[in-house]
Amino acid sequence: MLQTPSGGAGHGTAAADSGLMSIGMVLNVLRDEFPEVTISKIRFLESEGLIEPQRTPSGYRKFSAGDVERLGHVLRMQRDHYLPLKVIREHLDALERGEDVRLPVLGRQRDGEAVLEPAEGPTAARIGRAELLSAAGIDEHQLAEWESYGLITALSDGVYDAETVTVATLVAELGRFGIEPRHLRSMKAAADREAGLVDQVVAPLRRHRNPQTRAHAEARAKELAGLAVKLHSALVQTALGVRLP
Repeated sequence: MLQTPSGGAGHGTAAADSGLMSIGMVLNVLRDEFPEVTISKIRFLESEGLIEPQRTPSGYRKFSAGDVERLGHVLRMQRDHYLPLKVIREHLDALERGEDVRLPVLGRQRDGEAVLEPAEGPTAARIGRAELLSAAGIDEHQLAEWESYGLITALSDGVYDAETVTVATLVAELGRFGIEPRHLRSMKAAADREAGLVDQVVAPLRRHRNPQTRAHAEARAKELAGLAVKLHSALVQTALGVRLP
């Protein structure tokens, strides 16, 4: 469960300001559960209407404990259930109205589109092309360009893994800084090499006849993937001589 700060020297300013937090403080609160969250991600979720922080007269964002909790819910639903932002917003708004609603998940396909179903357990979510465009807030031209550079690839049946929404969202965010898709091919190549290393380690376990051993392989793959992501982040920060907040 997401925990908000209750006190201490590091949060004196927030406490003095009626318990409101700056975006940097919010990032520090969220990082324990969501190590990959960034300030640009928080700003993007605000632009999509998922949160509405207060603003000081000078324009600085100030977040309440409720804002931080809502952010945690949004990030958790993206990470664990691969839900489009529109669905997440509608779900949270319904909860705030006091409605008794169950969390939907992306489930089986119907006519190439993802069907929203009540959550009853883990699911290998797949989404159609139109659903991807809507969830990531991009158009056909952008998606086609990103596919031409290998940043996004459809599965054999023409649909996409739900994690593609995250990829598309990040590519779009980088584009706002002038980083074009062609600049990201090296990052995709590096990610493929890292995935290949992980696969070499877990492939023997995945081929095992024992179901428990195969399940262990998936857990090991997730663990190794997490370590690879952390190493990549640390190497980039070291190369740039910066430290992410």
